[in-house]
Amino acid sequence: MKLSRRSILLGAGSLPFAVASFRTGALAQTAPAAQNAEVPPILFVHGNGDYDALWITTLWRMESNGIARDRMAAINFTDPNARSDDKVEQANRSSTEDQRRELAAAIADLKRRTGAPRVALVGSSRGGYAIRNVIRNGGTGDVSHAVLCGTPNHGVFATDDQPNNEFNGRGTFLRGLNEGESEVTPGTAFLTLRSDGMDKYAQADGRFIGKPGTPTGVTVEGPELKGATNLVLGALDHREVAFHPRAFREIYKFIAGREPARIAIVPEQSVRLSGLVTGTPGGVSTNRPVAGATVDVFRVDPDTGERRGGAVHSAKTGTDGRWGPAQVEPSWFLEFVLTSPDAPTTHIYRTPFPRSSDVVHLRAARPLGPADKDAGAVVIMSRPRGYFGLPRDVVLLDGKEPADVKPGVPTDSAAALRLPAAEAGRNIVAQFGEERIVARAWPASENRIAIAELTY
Repeated sequence: MKLSRRSILLGAGSLPFAVASFRTGALAQTAPAAQNAEVPPILFVHGNGDYDALWITTLWRMESNGIARDRMAAINFTDPNARSDDKVEQANRSSTEDQRRELAAAIADLKRRTGAPRVALVGSSRGGYAIRNVIRNGGTGDVSHAVLCGTPNHGVFATDDQPNNEFNGRGTFLRGLNEGESEVTPGTAFLTLRSDGMDKYAQADGRFIGKPGTPTGVTVEGPELKGATNLVLGALDHREVAFHPRAFREIYKFIAGREPARIAIVPEQSVRLSGLVTGTPGGVSTNRPVAGATVDVFRVDPDTGERRGGAVHSAKTGTDGRWGPAQVEPSWFLEFVLTSPDAPTTHIYRTPFPRSSDVVHLRAARPLGPADKDAGAVVIMSRPRGYFGLPRDVVLLDGKEPADVKPGVPTDSAAALRLPAAEAGRNIVAQFGEERIVARAWPASENRIAIAELTY
């Protein structure tokens, strides 16, 4: 059967991030149990430098459509950052073979837990490389569907230098995956999701990878594959093509074979949160657990960011790095205080969690650096599941568009505000679209950093 290519030109702002005001019992009405039983178990695969927590909203949307949580999993690669040279060992970084091996083990575990003969895989960015590598090297019998979201299938660049860089479209790794008339492995259904020009890793000019004016040899069509169903999701950025509601709709449709009953997340009446504390040894983000970290969770006022009473949960991590579970309400705004060895005390402010999750991972902020030496307080606005696009998005930090967010193609997922010592202690509003977080500017002199972390 010939697979069709459709182009869906829908901008990032076209779907609201509304949370449905349904009761938990509404879940039973999303889809008949028999229909959901036919959906294969789903394993989500994160990208370069990331962790499984990025899939939290996707997991919630799947659950809100009747997909049981125990029929889903999200891998947490030990060392999520790629090597500069795939053939040369590099501390706290992984090779393509490392990722293939870890993903194969996660597939086997999900099949064992569910008893299913095959699973569906959904990958963001580099995660798509691991998916293709597993399938091409004997895994097609284990994988029914493969969804690749923003995966640079023809490289972030395609040049004759750096032949062992896995992101090089002319390099050894990608040439091996792409050789042949079809670029997909028969027996598995493939879907690619890409942006219409807003993906910073699918650009003809090298300025987005630090080489302005140098042709990359790739185009906006780079994530597409011959033999796959290739969809264009409009002006979404590199991460949004995996985590935006528009992406969820296409992921669900492709795997389940029908439209989702709803896009909005159905809140639970009571919410339990837990997760992993990870670190950055040598300045490299890893998913290795951190022992001896303290996590305190506070309920805060949504308008002021001030605490409402004492900690609702306190924990110290063991060797597994786990914290929780914390029992909270789905309407509560929260502050997580992470005290981790050899790192600043990090105050992470979040909007309400509508559903339970065991992937509420915490990573301490980077140490205060030269740019912060004169600051009395540092507040960071972070968007893990997308980038800030100006003028595409409403992005305001303390009432102004952040100076360190570049306009045009979205490239920045964090913005920093540095305040004089006299302003330490005041409250700062971080606004992205309809999501609003109020954080406190903690004194840098006490080695503290505040992060307003967006969920959507």
